[in-house]
Amino acid sequence: MRPTELDLLLRRVATLDDPVRRAVYFFVVERGESSRDQTARGVQVSRALAAFHLDKLVQQGLLEARYRRLNRRRGPGAGRPAKLYRRAALQLALYLPWREYELAARLFAGVLARERRPALTRLRRAARDLGRRLGETAPRGRRAFITLLRHHGYEPVRRGNGAIALRNCPFDTLARTNRDLVCGMNRALLSGLQRGAGLAGHKVVPCTEPRMCCAMLEPIRGQKTSRG
Repeated sequence: MRPTELDLLLRRVATLDDPVRRAVYFFVVERGESSRDQTARGVQVSRALAAFHLDKLVQQGLLEARYRRLNRRRGPGAGRPAKLYRRAALQLALYLPWREYELAARLFAGVLARERRPALTRLRRAARDLGRRLGETAPRGRRAFITLLRHHGYEPVRRGNGAIALRNCPFDTLARTNRDLVCGMNRALLSGLQRGAGLAGHKVVPCTEPRMCCAMLEPIRGQKTSRG
């Protein structure tokens, strides 16, 4: 990494050093999208201070902003569209000394993607077995499973229908160039995590929602879901 690139990376990471700004950032990430008013209430700061930190995060590329009406009214009297913030696509990673794990992973994925079906089957089996072993180390219960998903970078969010959606894909960069390979592996890993953690009443299904992981956990109708 060149010194100028390191300077930019450090400046962006340092943006989160301020505790209020960090709280603002993670509040927006947790919600998926948030206005200035919503952020101010959520972080319990003034609207002006929330706007200041939100715009600083946009300047550093950590958030992005767009304008959208929060109600269905149109025409005169509908009011101005709200400025909404959400996490940007920018990814930050810092190793000292520098490492190229992602480059190696892209090479491995490229080779596997060209292999025949038996290799892909073995990959998914290995991912499922690894997920099961990881899940077995976690306490039982839905809340503990949510914590396990969060620990592995999935950023889970509970939905009103009992589903568990995943706002982040830990393998996003690889999935962009080797989607079938990586998404198949990811869903197998999640199935293993679910089985190892003993989360009953859910199944791993594909998710096609934009800016979300390729999988989610959907409740099985007629079955009781795990509590706790």
